[in-house]
Amino acid sequence: MQNVTLNNGVEMPILGFGVYQIPADQTEQAVSEALAAGYRLLDTAAVYGNEEAVGRAIKSSGIPRDDLFVTTKLWIQDAPAQDNTKRAFETSLNKLGLDYLDLYLMHQPYGDVYGQWRAMEDLNREGRAKAIGVANFYPDRLLDLIINNEITPQVNQIETHPFFQRADYQELMRENDVQIQSWGGFAEGKNDLFTNPLLAEIGEKYGKSVAQVVLRWLTQRGVVAIPKSVRAERMAENFDIFDFELTDDQMAAIATLDTGTSLFFDHHDPEIVAWLSKRRLDG
Repeated sequence: MQNVTLNNGVEMPILGFGVYQIPADQTEQAVSEALAAGYRLLDTAAVYGNEEAVGRAIKSSGIPRDDLFVTTKLWIQDAPAQDNTKRAFETSLNKLGLDYLDLYLMHQPYGDVYGQWRAMEDLNREGRAKAIGVANFYPDRLLDLIINNEITPQVNQIETHPFFQRADYQELMRENDVQIQSWGGFAEGKNDLFTNPLLAEIGEKYGKSVAQVVLRWLTQRGVVAIPKSVRAERMAENFDIFDFELTDDQMAAIATLDTGTSLFFDHHDPEIVAWLSKRRLDG
């Protein structure tokens, strides 16, 4: 496994396993199989509703805690955001059955972002969250957070896939020592990703699937990827991407697939802002 080094020196695997949209009753088995396949980075979130199942899989795996990199995410908090963020962190930690998190992300750029971030900075200073970061922050919101706070986010997890490549934004993050992480790396199959002729042709040259080509493309760009699957054979396939390397010409060809727009939703859209901001978690 290759690692990236975050701006505070923490080492993070460049390839992990995500559990978004995996039902809670299937998550424990899926995570157990992912760990058996070799994954050590696990990515969940409070809003996914499956933290407890992830925790059970970690406990039953017998893998030393220090060998794992566990991420979960903070959902939007009511006022007082700083106090509620710390309570939400404790809730997630208890559900996971852990003493600390390797990475704690602010899931959405809404609500009292500053209050939430101050609490996350405290958790980082206390060593309870080894690294802290954000998700779904566009450049303006990310730079605002960096400029006006003490700790620069270690990670920004954003939609990144062949049809929305975020190359300019990745460069801006690099200039500000923020690690880019992809969600939706396969675009959830939109735009017929898995049968794309270009990606399929590249895969044929290496004896690899389209999914493997996409993951290799992401990681070769230095983007942390967290593919999801509930099939053990697909987990193993997704993990098997470090025995080939795309050429500069192939990387340039894949760059032509970029549409420059989200395939899911725009966090600047007032309707999306209202919809996400109104959602609250129980407990």
